[in-house]
Amino acid sequence: MLRVAARRLSSLTASPWRPSQATAASAASAVLSRNLIDSSDDLRSTYFRPDLYLPSRGFASNSVTPSGDNSIVPDVPPTVAAVKNPSSKIVYDDYNHERYPPGDPSKRAFAYFVLTGGRFVYASLIRLLVLKFVLSMSASKDVLAMASLEVDLSSIEPGSTVTVKWRGKPVFIRRRTDDDIKLANSVDVNALRDPQQDAERVKDPEWLIVVGVCTHLGCIPLPNAGDFGGWFCPCHGSHYDISGRIRKGPAPYNLEVPTYSFLEANKLLIG
Repeated sequence: MLRVAARRLSSLTASPWRPSQATAASAASAVLSRNLIDSSDDLRSTYFRPDLYLPSRGFASNSVTPSGDNSIVPDVPPTVAAVKNPSSKIVYDDYNHERYPPGDPSKRAFAYFVLTGGRFVYASLIRLLVLKFVLSMSASKDVLAMASLEVDLSSIEPGSTVTVKWRGKPVFIRRRTDDDIKLANSVDVNALRDPQQDAERVKDPEWLIVVGVCTHLGCIPLPNAGDFGGWFCPCHGSHYDISGRIRKGPAPYNLEVPTYSFLEANKLLIG
């Protein structure tokens, strides 16, 4: 193989148009010839074993990897390269940068009318939404109707009790006699479970208005009954006097007095 290489190198010396390469080829052939003569068979068998020599193909990495030598600024985006290296050959398109002429003055009134009408519609919708939201938090008509109750007192006889319904609860209206008033004021307040004067529970001594719900477990007491002439709860045996104060039994408090006022001499407004 070395002899074949030497022959190829010697053939290069015959080309008249490469004097430098011919000189180098002749020198290389002389060196190879000398090595062939001086080298031994053992050295040739060590470095040039036919079983280890395998023909292979390859390619140059320069042909695969693109080189940036031809570009103006290597490894830079085209836009950046164009900015850094301006050229007179670049022509900018000014077509899209023109300003449109103003609108027709004769249609200005119509444009104002459309804009104003749209704003008026938006304001009306916002007002409607606000009113709907505020009204949704207010009480309904049936609740407002039950909030207050007007009662005619002219038909109630002295010493009798009338029951009316207010906010889903019974209300006792008792027209007391002079004896009832004296009996209510003669009670020792310090001996009561829930101490309270009779004058604190009435606005007019003749009329007593209390909520007809027992303060123990919410039962409805019976009027004109019990040991003290007032009300008696048969469920657990609570006794109330003529002023609606607890006198006996498990109830802890007196009967509740609702908010009321007298509109006229014979008109009562509860609530």
